[in-house]
Amino acid sequence: MINIILADNHKLVCQGLKALLTTEPDFNIIGEVADGLSAIHLVESIKPDILVLDMMMPAINGLEVIRTLNGNGSKTAVIILSMQNCDAYVFKALAFGAKGYVLKEAPSDELVKAIREVMAGRLYLSSGIPSDILIQFQSRSIKEDRTNALFNMLTPREKEIALLITRGLCSKEIAKILFLSILTVDTHRANLMEKLNLHSHTQLVQFAVENGLIDANSDLHNN
Repeated sequence: MINIILADNHKLVCQGLKALLTTEPDFNIIGEVADGLSAIHLVESIKPDILVLDMMMPAINGLEVIRTLNGNGSKTAVIILSMQNCDAYVFKALAFGAKGYVLKEAPSDELVKAIREVMAGRLYLSSGIPSDILIQFQSRSIKEDRTNALFNMLTPREKEIALLITRGLCSKEIAKILFLSILTVDTHRANLMEKLNLHSHTQLVQFAVENGLIDANSDLHNN
């Protein structure tokens, strides 16, 4: 059986979803909630396979629900059900960890299909959502995986020095902060630049900004 929780603050919507999903012999609706906080508490309490979640929920919205559940290590797959057919909403939902995004205006069988696709380990987007959104998301995920792999090749000390370099600190300043010799700092700098395949301070800063290691709007010359 596939255990499902429905989270929507409109009773009629929940009733309609329940009527639709219970026609599937292996779908089991084990809970219904009307706000984001209740969704989190119920998911953490009974651990369903699927949470069908409205994007616009009282208390906290759907994105914050996903963020909180993922932060708490939840294994429940979240499918967003929303009226918002906006690339930014869809992309953000996927980035926060949603496994599916179904439009409320979609044919009724799309939610059933979404649940089955997600249970099979695949992402699902409504037919009304441009397919290139998924391509863009998957491309970004691959890039982030590569970036994480590269950065994780660095030793803890190299990571520390790399971030200090991006803040505009010279080797002498870094050495003073970390209680190291300038030669040791320069050795770490050379090693980390080689591992990241970078050749200048500018490239290191660009790498850090593009991959979210530092804020593009921050003052790189302030401690």
